Amino acid sequence: MIAVTGVTGNLGRVVVDDLLTRVPATELVALARDPRKAADLADRGVDVRAGDYDDAASLRTAFAGVDVLLLVSSPDVTPGVRPRQHGTAIDAATAAGVGRIVYTSAIGAENGKGFLADHTTTEGLLRDSGVPHTLLRNTFYEEALVNPGLRAAVDAGEIVGADGGRPVNFATIRDLGLAASAVLTGDGHDGVAHELRGPLWTLADLAAVVSEVSGTPVAYRAAPSAELGGIGFVHDLIASGLFAEPSDDLEKLLGRPATSLRDAVTAALA
Repeated sequence: MIAVTGVTGNLGRVVVDDLLTRVPATELVALARDPRKAADLADRGVDVRAGDYDDAASLRTAFAGVDVLLLVSSPDVTPGVRPRQHGTAIDAATAAGVGRIVYTSAIGAENGKGFLADHTTTEGLLRDSGVPHTLLRNTFYEEALVNPGLRAAVDAGEIVGADGGRPVNFATIRDLGLAASAVLTGDGHDGVAHELRGPLWTLADLAAVVSEVSGTPVAYRAAPSAELGGIGFVHDLIASGLFAEPSDDLEKLLGRPATSLRDAVTAALA
């Protein structure tokens, strides 16, 4: 039995949809804080169970009979919350006899700083649990920069960045979800940390591709991150070089190249 947490989120839903093409629905458990929001999965034969990272009893019940668990990281980045929630989930999985845990960690989690330290702590909790596990050190979602908001960049004729010209290895939510599905159903992943990263590109590259796809000239303009509002912190991380290193782990799990920048832009502008 394979269980997936966070199935009402973007990543969790991609994983479950793909798992339904790999294994019978009767072998899947989908966890949601509010099972009513996953009613369509129940209609497809998936066992939808209530599971809340802040409710240990609900998790112990939800994990009963589960062989492999995808622990999707909590979206709550309030300091101290994620390690507590993840610890509760890991303890519940251990108590329920789950055989393997696959955790959606993050890039840089081997020695994470700031909010990434939550993933470093969780990886340590997994090691201490003694449960066989796999780490999916996901890069940031490409949709943070490549989304329908690019239409505004086309209208303005420019993409503004504070990236310092450093490249990013962002990947699409779909690619990361499909990679997780492959790990959940595959062998040889125990004790492995997969560094899941997409092909490298810069914001100047993004402007050039947006120009080509849209047929409208779009220039790249460098600016201080303070000019960019809420997304500015992502540009600061890019400028720090956090996303500059490539890896072919994602491509290997997908069995194909990760989604190209051109394909992602074409989809975003469609």
